[in-house]
Amino acid sequence: VQLQASGGGLVQAGGALRLSCAASGSIDSFNRMGWYRQAPGKQRELVALITSGGFANYVDSVKGRFTISRDNAANTVYLQMNSLKPEDTAVYYCAALNTLSAFWGQGTLVTVSS
Repeated sequence: VQLQASGGGLVQAGGALRLSCAASGSIDSFNRMGWYRQAPGKQRELVALITSGGFANYVDSVKGRFTISRDNAANTVYLQMNSLKPEDTAVYYCAALNTLSAFWGQGTLVTVSS
């Protein structure tokens, strides 16, 4: 499967963005879909995961501000980001995960100005 992330951009602190991750095929078979991010000079980190059953987990720094969702019919995963902070600035990647495989999108840049 190929993943296409979109929705990044430049936003002021306190603003919002919604990222989308469109898959070229069905995401039904992936038990987890996720968003990761990588800031300049830092390692890639997990931001949010959602299971095939709709259960979501978040890194502590985004809890209460970000919401991950998936639309299996549209083969798309979303990340709604509210109350953005400068420290959220990063390239955001979506991923489709199974026990033995992982597929990654190309990344979309989110820049939050103070």
